[in-house]
Amino acid sequence: MNDVRVLVVDDDFMVARIHGGYVARVPGFRVVSTAHTGAGALAAAAESRPDLVLLDIYLPDMSGLEVLKALHDVDVIMISAARDVPTVQEAMRGGAVNYLIKPFTAAALAERLRHYADTRRRLTAIGAEVRQDDVDRLFGAPAATAPLPKGLSAATCALVADTLREAGRDLSAAETAELTGLSRVSARRYLDHLSTVGRAESRPRYGTAGRPEHRYRWLG
Repeated sequence: MNDVRVLVVDDDFMVARIHGGYVARVPGFRVVSTAHTGAGALAAAAESRPDLVLLDIYLPDMSGLEVLKALHDVDVIMISAARDVPTVQEAMRGGAVNYLIKPFTAAALAERLRHYADTRRRLTAIGAEVRQDDVDRLFGAPAATAPLPKGLSAATCALVADTLREAGRDLSAAETAELTGLSRVSARRYLDHLSTVGRAESRPRYGTAGRPEHRYRWLG
């Protein structure tokens, strides 16, 4: 798959440069244009045809939310210091695929970009039509079509899922057990279930001796 083409929009020239640098560090992403006003963002989007826009809300000529509604055939991640509920709701209703509150780290943005890229890959791999479980995975819906195995509880599964997601890195069953207060065996069962339903990824890590240690990474 080709690199994801990104348009960075921020009224602050230095901040736009920093965010562009963050994007450039993530494999598979490439900044194709930068804009500092709403009108400039719309013009840059029409000219450079990005796949994704990192869009600030506070722009000098118009709100980024207005820009969001005016954009077509492009995905948008809002990046703003605005943290009030009505603004976040309006961004969601306008079609933003994610919302990142300033200030944020390069790692925080990279996590959102990787999640976005993974969703694009899944859509490409599905084909012409989707099944309900495909849609559930893409939208992060509860896995109603994938009931928990006997002996596992929904509340504990949610705890393990939250722990893995918030870790921001891969975890072993032992590390997950320590963070959640579960036994290693129980943590392993929940992690394996999350892997089975596509919410996590399991990879073996080979050491110097014995069986490989399985590491789990959140997919969403």
